[in-house]
Amino acid sequence: MYLWPGSQLVIDCRRWMELPKWSQGIDTTCVLCKAGPESRNHLFFECSYTGQVWEHIAKGILCNSFTNTWPEIMEILTDSTREKKSLFCIRYAFQAVLYAVWRERNKLRHGDKLLPLPVLKWMIDKGIRNRITLMCRQGVKGMEGFMQYWFSTRM
Repeated sequence: MYLWPGSQLVIDCRRWMELPKWSQGIDTTCVLCKAGPESRNHLFFECSYTGQVWEHIAKGILCNSFTNTWPEIMEILTDSTREKKSLFCIRYAFQAVLYAVWRERNKLRHGDKLLPLPVLKWMIDKGIRNRITLMCRQGVKGMEGFMQYWFSTRM
């Protein structure tokens, strides 16, 4: 799954949304919660398992603009008027959550066990902190204060 630029992501997900049409006879129920169809919206944001992950990672960044609907998330990710630290963190958090959810989904599909929710949340958060630290140590311009910002978004 290619995540950026957003337009490519939308194209790839449109193809995925057609899955039920051309996968006749294949179970398209969400393997994570077993309660809904495995659509883009359900798998990444509406599933009882992944919805909690997205909320844990994104709510502190988005505050009152928190959402779990795809079109609204796409608007937020492409809003260049958003404060730089917020925009970087939400974009990186989005990518980290989608990657982790997709990895967990595939693990289940191939017979592995699902990570406990607290462990997955911690791993994503730690991965984001590691990336911010790495960018700061590499001297990436404009990264000053990002770690403090990230910690201020944790609830």
